[in-house]
Amino acid sequence: MTQLALVIDLNVCVGCHACVTSCKQWNTSGTAGALVDLNPYAADPNGTFFNRVQTFEVGEYPNTQTVHFPKSCLHCEDPPCVPVCPTGASYKRAEDGIVLVDYDKCIGCKYCSWSCPYGAREFDEERKVMTKCTLCVDRVTDTKLPEPERKPACVLACPANARLFGDVHDPESVVSKAIAERGGYQLMPEWGTRPANHYLPRRKTEIRIHPEDLERVDNPLKLDVKQPDYAGRGAGREDFAT
Repeated sequence: MTQLALVIDLNVCVGCHACVTSCKQWNTSGTAGALVDLNPYAADPNGTFFNRVQTFEVGEYPNTQTVHFPKSCLHCEDPPCVPVCPTGASYKRAEDGIVLVDYDKCIGCKYCSWSCPYGAREFDEERKVMTKCTLCVDRVTDTKLPEPERKPACVLACPANARLFGDVHDPESVVSKAIAERGGYQLMPEWGTRPANHYLPRRKTEIRIHPEDLERVDNPLKLDVKQPDYAGRGAGREDFAT
């Protein structure tokens, strides 16, 4: 069975919120919207968002790191939000595993929100219905769009390519290969919900800085042939480029 999902690379996410704004724009203008904004320019703004980025400082000074953690509905394979819904408004699509909400059936009782251990459900105060990430289902299933554009808005908008999209049940898909090669993991697997979305862990990357990298190429002294010639300095990397 197909299970569409997101794989998020925490090693390259820069916390720019491009995924948040693109998600808001697409879904507000699409089949899921309009998503309400409450006091957007006041002291205490709020609103309905399908995707949010939480930022944490980890470690102890001076060895600290900033971690940006995007979070949305994880489209669990065993979603606890579905069986608790008294009207059947919350459901999981059999053809692709996407968990959705039928707004015509939703009565805003918030049972699904209370059952979700990830806090991925949001109550739209204006429409009085529960909302959540749809994986841009109206976009990914639109056959009128070119194949490369049939992806969630957040995936297309990410400037760092930190978000991957595909079928996690297909071992040859880009998401399955990333999970296998990079040790992708599920969020809070102990709850037994089997989240479809995965995260790729952060990893240490060694940075090598060559002496010539610290020297400005456009140094004005070079233009006047006044740059001192350091005796004994060997060839730089660019001398071996060819």
